[in-house]
Amino acid sequence: MKILFVCTGNTCRSCMAEAIFNSVKEEDSVMVSSAGIAIFPNSKTSLNSALVVKKNLNIDISERYAVQLTKELLVENDLILTMTYNIKESLVGKFPEFGNKIFSLNEYVGIKGDVLDPYGDTVIVYENTFKQLKDGILLLLNKLKEDKSIR
Repeated sequence: MKILFVCTGNTCRSCMAEAIFNSVKEEDSVMVSSAGIAIFPNSKTSLNSALVVKKNLNIDISERYAVQLTKELLVENDLILTMTYNIKESLVGKFPEFGNKIFSLNEYVGIKGDVLDPYGDTVIVYENTFKQLKDGILLLLNKLKEDKSIR
């Protein structure tokens, strides 16, 4: 199974989600990546995202370049999890043929609200976003384990 996390610029939330998922997953059969709907060319992971991931996971993502979401990425992934409901709705509106596999992360795991964008804020706000993502991803992993169709 291939999962794609999607946010706006792929420099904060979705790249943190990718790092978290890859650090806690137990099955090698699940592959995870991330992308943004509106990246700046040659942009890298935000400083605070890199600091928080390094502190919590001991993984260095500081040199990771943002990836632009493309139709090809939507085709090749089995599950697309956005950071907000608005991003989900935008993608489903633009690519209705993929509507059956596009969800907001929180919607998919049964949490109300969106994953807040920490862009440009303090390290504390990034830490809160990291915790929110980790909580959602742990629920996601449990949901995937219960889904017999991916085994």
